[in-house]
Amino acid sequence: MSDTLERLAEVLEARKRADPDSSYVAKLYAKGLDAILKKIGEEATETVMAAKDGAPDKIVYEVADLWFHSMVLLAHQGLGPERVLAELERRFGLSGLEEKARRGSQ
Repeated sequence: MSDTLERLAEVLEARKRADPDSSYVAKLYAKGLDAILKKIGEEATETVMAAKDGAPDKIVYEVADLWFHSMVLLAHQGLGPERVLAELERRFGLSGLEEKARRGSQ
């Protein structure tokens, strides 16, 4: 599964050097951080609406869009999916309440 994220991360890195007229992602990069954040907000809202509708295929489709645009943000900021996966791994086995308490004390 993480192989897909790694391959996507490689493509997103390559798009940083692409002509904005040749690629949707290159165009997003050219528009800058605010455009990327706006797109993530839109995708998050669409994910919520899909969940409220209760249609499993629509939920999966919208979450894929949200993840994709989150990956665009990571790449834009010079981060990769391995950082997020490492953070999830770090949290694995912690209760949500314990994790929240740790964040509050930092």
